[in-house]
Amino acid sequence: MLYFRLSVLFILGIMLVPAQTAKIKPVPVKLSATTDGAQLYREHCAVCHGVEAKGNGPAAEALKRRPTDLTQLAAKNGGKYPGLAVQQKIKGGEVIEHGTVEMPIWGRLLVGPGRAKTDADIRIYALTAYLEKIQAK
Repeated sequence: MLYFRLSVLFILGIMLVPAQTAKIKPVPVKLSATTDGAQLYREHCAVCHGVEAKGNGPAAEALKRRPTDLTQLAAKNGGKYPGLAVQQKIKGGEVIEHGTVEMPIWGRLLVGPGRAKTDADIRIYALTAYLEKIQAK
């Protein structure tokens, strides 16, 4: 949580400068031991997608395209939550908001040192399940 707060403070500081010079400084990920989807979201996603997942996080303005409103994934997919597609994006699918496919590829980072790939899969599943729960009705 401290890492998230520091990241938010850093990014808020960036946003005080004119938008055309705003840049996001990459920082190392501090992986917690949690498998709670909501906590994983707060630690890894909220800085860009926002606390309420509406695409309005503190780093959103520094991106080339606004982050996706993650509460509208089912609505944009005919009312069905695209769980597999969401998992693929987290693992490293094409995400162009940053101008490249370099949305933090949490799939690789969620493994962490000394952890098995299945640990990352568990975290990705938990995060995907959390996003399904917050879909707009």
